[in-house]
Amino acid sequence: MREPPQTDEGWYALHDFRRIDWAAWRDAPERERDRAVEEGVEYLETHEAVDDADDGASAVFAMVGHKADLLIVHLRPTLDALSTAERRFDRTALGAFTEQSTSYVSVTEVSGYVSDAYFAEDEEEVDAGLRRYIEGKLEPDIPDDQYVSFYPMSRKRGEQDNWYDLPFERRREMMEEHGEHGREFGGRVKQIVASSVGLDDWEWGVTLFSEDPTDLKDIVYEMRYDEASARYSEFGPFYVGRRFPPNDLPAFLAGESVPAEEGGHAHGEGEEHAHGESEEHAHGEGESEEHHGGDDDDIRGELEDLNIYAGKPHGEDVYATVLYSEADADALFEEVDGLRSNFDHYDTHVKTAVYDALDRDRRAVVSIWDTASAADTAAGFLSELPEVVSRAGEESGFGTMGMFYTVKPEHQEDFVEKFETVGGLLADMEGHGETDLMINLEDENDMFIASQWRSKEDAMGFFRSDEFSDTVSWGRDVLADRPRHVFLA
Repeated sequence: MREPPQTDEGWYALHDFRRIDWAAWRDAPERERDRAVEEGVEYLETHEAVDDADDGASAVFAMVGHKADLLIVHLRPTLDALSTAERRFDRTALGAFTEQSTSYVSVTEVSGYVSDAYFAEDEEEVDAGLRRYIEGKLEPDIPDDQYVSFYPMSRKRGEQDNWYDLPFERRREMMEEHGEHGREFGGRVKQIVASSVGLDDWEWGVTLFSEDPTDLKDIVYEMRYDEASARYSEFGPFYVGRRFPPNDLPAFLAGESVPAEEGGHAHGEGEEHAHGESEEHAHGEGESEEHHGGDDDDIRGELEDLNIYAGKPHGEDVYATVLYSEADADALFEEVDGLRSNFDHYDTHVKTAVYDALDRDRRAVVSIWDTASAADTAAGFLSELPEVVSRAGEESGFGTMGMFYTVKPEHQEDFVEKFETVGGLLADMEGHGETDLMINLEDENDMFIASQWRSKEDAMGFFRSDEFSDTVSWGRDVLADRPRHVFLA
């Protein structure tokens, strides 16, 4: 029985690989090289800004190895726009020094393996979180992560192992397993998967992005042990490179290291991305590295000496990711609730909730998981929520210490009043930034305190104080269970 999954398509993708005729470049008069650099930078900047189309994204990469010197990636709403972008590069003075070593044409896609509900006639059944996730797959940004790996792949159609002979549910089962293992690299590896069936020689083009090139190796290596890959996948050639900003083109052509600035990919100061998003958002707030060990472990030991229970990193035996948003509470909750319904399918999910600040217009989205990798993956989804302003640990100073409390219902008002008293003391303490009491929108007895400090020493000064000791003693009578002191920075 024929059971092809339904598909929906988004933007078209062109991976344009170029070799540079280095001999011709060396022999060219300086004025020709200067013109080539000028037109090359202008072309790359114009296309990264997507001045040539209504929407999309572009990026340039310096490639490693003999297969290509440059990779220019374009994502555009139409195939015609890709064709125009390709030909416009050939018309530049820089294009005259290159030849197209290979190229790859594809279109972003989601399928019925991701969600049956998305393809149902009543699209209102699709929750906001899933819809946002799918939209991100169909119209993706090109991550600013430094390193890229591209490869084409197909499903086997051999006599013994034929992917297209398998029942739909069996294929979906393997894809779910494959996706679950891929999510273990959340926060470390991002991907754009595009279909090339009928458009190019293979069936899909996969583009991976990471700050660490070993993560690119590890994800491909480990996922090859999944049945979907081990038995039913064939891979084409791999290409690896590093992203650089267009204004580093002169350094690239001069054989210098790019990106020219230390610390990786750097746009011009104040430059915005194609969708009007700032550089800060383009890196995906909520996708920055978590900080494990180091100061965290030292602080836990010091708190233990003071007989203050701090739990294990990011909680007792769990890991938390926390993002702050200034969106309307009801609208934010609706989107988070949609994501949470998807998170609940995973055994590693402990809790995801929205907390409202007591004294200012700010919300905290807290997601707690059994593993660090799962928390990082969740952070990637949550970072796309509306009006996210920061992630715990991204603000100035030493960082945030989060404290979770469950209060006995009869003492809820007493706890809020006590916080206001302690908050007044904190405001006068050396090195204190801000402290917010956040209350769960679904359970007023579930509270989260986020406290910002300039330095570890300043924070420890508070925990050693008599005021904190008195608060701990008072809390034994009003709390429903032991508080968890969760370090988020």
